[in-house]
Amino acid sequence: MSLYLIGDVQGCDDALQRLLADIGFSPSRDRLILLGDVVNRGPASLATLRRLRALDGAAEVLLGNHDLHLLAVAHGVRPPHRSDTLDDILQAPDRAALLDWLRWRPLALMERGWLLVHAGVLPQWTPAQVLALAAEVEERLRAPDVGAWLHRMYGNHPDRWDDGLIGADRWRVIVNALTRLRFCSADGVMEFATKDSAAQAPAGFLPWFDVPGRRSADTPIAFGHWSTLGPLCRADLLALDTGCVWGGQLSAARLPDGLEAPDARRAEIIRIPCPQAQRPGR
Repeated sequence: MSLYLIGDVQGCDDALQRLLADIGFSPSRDRLILLGDVVNRGPASLATLRRLRALDGAAEVLLGNHDLHLLAVAHGVRPPHRSDTLDDILQAPDRAALLDWLRWRPLALMERGWLLVHAGVLPQWTPAQVLALAAEVEERLRAPDVGAWLHRMYGNHPDRWDDGLIGADRWRVIVNALTRLRFCSADGVMEFATKDSAAQAPAGFLPWFDVPGRRSADTPIAFGHWSTLGPLCRADLLALDTGCVWGGQLSAARLPDGLEAPDARRAEIIRIPCPQAQRPGR
């Protein structure tokens, strides 16, 4: 069985279909894990969501910030953004089934020794903590009162982790780290305003994966979310958001089998060009 990790699709279903054809994907033989942001900004969010739900036994989707935004808009928690392309889902006859399927997706996974998240990991967290904290939020997303919970989820504060956090403050930090993080300080204060490349870190901050003493440093991590980062493949890190919706590429990584020590440099990387669906800054 081949295991493929796929970066941010963002509703670009044609690109996803071409990528699956390019890798010769077989649902009976292979498995996909999409690293979040499967919907929004691209032209075919509904088709993307239907395709992935139909592959439920062979495909898993991590929740990204755009996927959570869809749930929040659907529950009346947030207004649609002018660049959103979610109306096809919100008006679909199978809307309820699709949204229910989406909110049962995980925020983090461990596969073949890899920690998989959409955005980032705070320096204080071990991989085991990441999975445990993600499970706390997943439980809330799957509860009957998910709409009321979503009302309390958004905001930039607290901007750092503390083991003593409880309730909405605790869950907000978890969600922000796993779905929005790019830069943080050496002691884990999150910065959300900057969306530039790693070389343009704001003063006092650095890419989350370069924080000295990060407790997850011994575990390889694959993530998406950061299209301006560019391709990043080093032994302990694999970044797979290569800006499909912005006219970049849609990327997949086939993880090798049977290696004692996972190493991103041994992954097979497949990229296909994508037409531009959104312009930066809109």
